[in-house]
Amino acid sequence: MSYATREVNKVSTNMSETPSTSFSTIHRTSEGQVPSRRHLSITHPVVAKRISFYKSGDPQFGGVRVVINPRSFKTFDALLDNLSRKVPLPFGVRNISTPRGRHNITRLEELEDGESYLCSHGRKVQPVDLDRARRRPRPWLSSLAISAHASRHPTVAAAPSMPCAPRRLLVFRNGDPKTRRTVLLTRRVTQSFEAFLQHLTVVMQRPVTKLYATDGRKVPSLQAVILSSGAVVAAGKEPFKPGNYDVQKYLLPARLPGISHRVHRKGNARSENRKSVNWKISIITSDFPNAGTSSQIYIVLYGHHRSSAPIYLYGTDGVRFQDGHEDIFTITVGDIGVPFKIRIGHTNSGHAPSWHCKEIQLQNMNCGKQFYIPVQRWLARDKDDGEICREFPLLSKGQWVLPVTTYEVYVATGELWNAGTVANVYISVYGKKGDSGSRQLLRSKSSFNFLRGQTDSFLLEAVHLGNLYKIVIGHDGLGPGNGWFLDDVVVKDPTTNHEYAFFCHRWLDQGEGDGKIVREIYARDNSIFSARQKLELKSKETWAAESWKFTKGNTLQFYNRLTGGFVRLHPDGTVDAIGEKTDKYGLFDVIFNKGNICIFRSHEMRHLSLALDNGFVTGMAGRGTPTELRVIYQHSRCALLESALVPGHTLVFDRQGRRAEESAAGYADLSKEFVILVKGVFLNSAVILLATSLCQALCLQSDGTCTGAGNQSEKSYWKVHKISSGICMFESTKNTQMYLRIKDGLCDGTGTGDADCHFKIKKNLENASISLESVKSPGLFVGLQPDGKAKAVVYTKEENVCFYPQVIQFGRENPMGMSATPIQREGQIQKSENQKKMLPASEVRGPLPTSATKEILHSQTSETLLSENEWKVSVLTGDTGTQASVTLWIYGDEGVTGPISLSKDSPEQLFLPRHKAEFQVEIGSIGEIYKIRIGHDGSSRQPEWSLQRMASLHV
Repeated sequence: MSYATREVNKVSTNMSETPSTSFSTIHRTSEGQVPSRRHLSITHPVVAKRISFYKSGDPQFGGVRVVINPRSFKTFDALLDNLSRKVPLPFGVRNISTPRGRHNITRLEELEDGESYLCSHGRKVQPVDLDRARRRPRPWLSSLAISAHASRHPTVAAAPSMPCAPRRLLVFRNGDPKTRRTVLLTRRVTQSFEAFLQHLTVVMQRPVTKLYATDGRKVPSLQAVILSSGAVVAAGKEPFKPGNYDVQKYLLPARLPGISHRVHRKGNARSENRKSVNWKISIITSDFPNAGTSSQIYIVLYGHHRSSAPIYLYGTDGVRFQDGHEDIFTITVGDIGVPFKIRIGHTNSGHAPSWHCKEIQLQNMNCGKQFYIPVQRWLARDKDDGEICREFPLLSKGQWVLPVTTYEVYVATGELWNAGTVANVYISVYGKKGDSGSRQLLRSKSSFNFLRGQTDSFLLEAVHLGNLYKIVIGHDGLGPGNGWFLDDVVVKDPTTNHEYAFFCHRWLDQGEGDGKIVREIYARDNSIFSARQKLELKSKETWAAESWKFTKGNTLQFYNRLTGGFVRLHPDGTVDAIGEKTDKYGLFDVIFNKGNICIFRSHEMRHLSLALDNGFVTGMAGRGTPTELRVIYQHSRCALLESALVPGHTLVFDRQGRRAEESAAGYADLSKEFVILVKGVFLNSAVILLATSLCQALCLQSDGTCTGAGNQSEKSYWKVHKISSGICMFESTKNTQMYLRIKDGLCDGTGTGDADCHFKIKKNLENASISLESVKSPGLFVGLQPDGKAKAVVYTKEENVCFYPQVIQFGRENPMGMSATPIQREGQIQKSENQKKMLPASEVRGPLPTSATKEILHSQTSETLLSENEWKVSVLTGDTGTQASVTLWIYGDEGVTGPISLSKDSPEQLFLPRHKAEFQVEIGSIGEIYKIRIGHDGSSRQPEWSLQRMASLHV
């Protein structure tokens, strides 16, 4: 049933004179400005444009190229949505600007072919060195320049300049190392992982459906190829088959950085690269029970020039690596230079994979030089430290070339909902003296690894790597919920007691951000810098999430957690922080906003504003400079109010709520942090976000479930239906008629607007959040599981029941044209005792058009009108009657009763011309009545109706 809304005051006499109003939604930017309308010009034909887009302030982001033509993007908003899926920004791409950020782009016609632009989620843009960003390597590019650069600069802040030649990848046939192909990882063949597999099917001349690393680990995505040491094994549906996949013989890798500072002549180096060296390897397995293994053993040799690939040690003359046996192998590798360490490990396969190695002997069969490595260690998941891969330095003149170091690795998972992962995480650490190889981060002090908001510590044993400069970290993408938000990694070198910080703060998730599950991260200067950077980033994200509160026209309250009271500005200009929530002197209007500088004027006394005058907190008339306060958000969602004129001067109060300049309290008994609260958030028909973190929100999914890991976009908008004071319903704006609910102990978004959808709003003053308690099931709240899924939980003051409302569109105190909800149609509103009053009649004349509704607003009187139970409603029809179905709503400041059908019995006899019809209705506890709404559905042959007079009288 559709209703067109009109409103008439008591003094209005002719409804036909009421002008019709056309409503349209206007979206505002974060700075309060209304953007210009966007029109797509079709006056001239538009050719395809090839444009590069980069991320504001992030030279590490290599940019995306987009072809724009009228068929690919019909509107500018469509382009923004497309870029939001490609450019990793916390709130999506909402702004495009020129490279220096001086001009914003608002129309497709303004984009020029072949140019570059910056993407940001706000109007503030941080310029980027595009030359540096364009040189950033893709995973398929050569890493030669990394090695050369790292040799000179052990700790660098960003990726160095890279050549643009595509990387070569050696592809072996599964089980047949002699059949191999070299593939160039060009853009054409790496559009997607599926396209790459199809390309390999053509190259290998056999179906390729899976890829493995040469050590048998599955390569699940295109990004994971960079963990494969430059070679992969192509397989069909069959499992991995071990073999001697000797990468060194066919594809020489880059020289490892910083091993030797000796200068070699180019001619010698070139001739050395062509050499092949035969090595005799003798491995002795310990002679105690169960020391042997059923797994596949591999070895990696490291020399001053380069390292070999993993070389599998197996034979055809019987079982290898049994208790007390010595196994001898002869292998051929390229010239690695003088060896300084080996890495030995196994694939952890077979019925008894655990292995205890006693010793290893190496002999260079070209020159006869021998090396001895006493091992005496377990390589087993269930023994010792659980490692199945170990590194050992070689002896030179009876001394270790390099010491063995146990690095401490601290991995911090982000605090976003669903940030944790169940996938297997691997890391490779790079230093001046080589790399650690790919190691699985398996054992930590935590019961479960990589949980949301958790920092896990691991021990990584390796031959000392020298000064560290980068890590490669990723996961295998296996298991449900394998996506991972990595905050940062800190590696501590106990030998030098130096900490290396690797700052990430990005998703490793094929469904989030840029879709990568492996990242190459370069070291920051020091961990202190990284911690400072994390705090600065957190403050920026907090301001982005909270800045809506300071829009001009908003009414605010400042709550001080130390005093437990609100800041008040008294008529005499004094200020304290012990006000009650309902204190009229504790309300402030935002009358000026420029960035994070605001003026807060007293809501009660319009001539006074909060000010910091020479360090004194006071009230001041006018809009002078002392009234301009800078809002500085902390990571705790509390804000400082600092003088814009004198930085460092802030609002400070003691425990008794007195201004700091009036108090003799010590620093520990002073507080300058305030929780900012906005009035009118849950007015009827408001559209809000229920934020669950700084960049996530409660979102209704397509299957009816709710998640707290949704993006802060239109999909997460909720419309507020106010039932009574402090009780609301929340309807999805994307999927109308679907309400948030708790029913039978479950929480989802499939409610129909009945009592299961009623929630009591519990406000948490300590952090400006709210919690939603079911009215029908008291004690049950809307909560979130670690993966973000909504769940009915018991209130425990934990953050999983806290939601941070953000107003997208404010509602109204006196809602007009509000659609009745299903629960109101059921009339399930409790009745209460009120005073017996009469609603003055509102007289209206004129025809009520087809499918129309009239709202009669109660005018202000000296008496307070309260509703109660039985009411008599009289309706006087004018010269034109109707047989349509007439419906009535009665609005109070605490709720609504309606729709009430007035046409249940013989509608053709009720609303006759110049006829007075009387009805008896029941009204629930809706508080003070301010409006009556009446209308019909236009269902009769003559739907027009002249409503002459209507009166409501309490029985």
